[in-house]
Amino acid sequence: MEKLITIENIVKKDSLGQPILNGISAKVMEGEFITIIGPSGSGKSTFLSLINRMTEPDSGLLRFKGTPYVEMDVLKLRRKIGMVFQLPTMLPGTVRDNLLIGLSPVPGNPEQCRNRRPIRPDCPPKINKRTGCPFPFGGQKQRISLARSLANRPEILLLDEVTASLDPTSTEEIEELIQRLHQNGTTILWVSHNLKQAKKVGEYTWVIAGGKIVEQGHPNEVFVNPKHVITQEFIATSFGKEPVT
Repeated sequence: MEKLITIENIVKKDSLGQPILNGISAKVMEGEFITIIGPSGSGKSTFLSLINRMTEPDSGLLRFKGTPYVEMDVLKLRRKIGMVFQLPTMLPGTVRDNLLIGLSPVPGNPEQCRNRRPIRPDCPPKINKRTGCPFPFGGQKQRISLARSLANRPEILLLDEVTASLDPTSTEEIEELIQRLHQNGTTILWVSHNLKQAKKVGEYTWVIAGGKIVEQGHPNEVFVNPKHVITQEFIATSFGKEPVT
């Protein structure tokens, strides 16, 4: 497997100079499905934002396939590393416009995509085929957001609490969709507050607490037999006396 992302001693501080992330080092290999858990405010969303380069570290280094982020064009990097948020933002225009925005070299401007190349009638169905959703999407905003992120065929997909506001049926559908994307070769990093979900869908689990990755391993190791006291306390608090099954 190829090493896609290398994270080297990353530090990110808040506006008061307090560390949000404090010396994180990790690597993401091609084809991995990593779920990321941890206490609220531990820096999980900030961590994803750094990988997508929506924010910059105060110190440390990130690399994509060995190339430092600072040497890469931001838009080109984001085409390789897509990101979907908890609350999807629908941009002005039609569903088709939202999908074309994902292909646009200028963020938020589907006209740039139209001017760059002809709109092929088969473009939306092809994008739709990757998401496994019927077309048109109607009010399924999260699926549109996923489709928009997939328009550039990213190698890595970052998910930040993408099912937190969904009902159980929609949550299960999104879980199945993401698992199919992974089976088709997409590398996934999924921040989830739902520990049962994180255990079920991921191949590996990282625990972020206090701005550091305090534990990582197979979900059965992390959830059933956690080694770090912070992980033990977090899982015990989240699940009470109920075992993680």
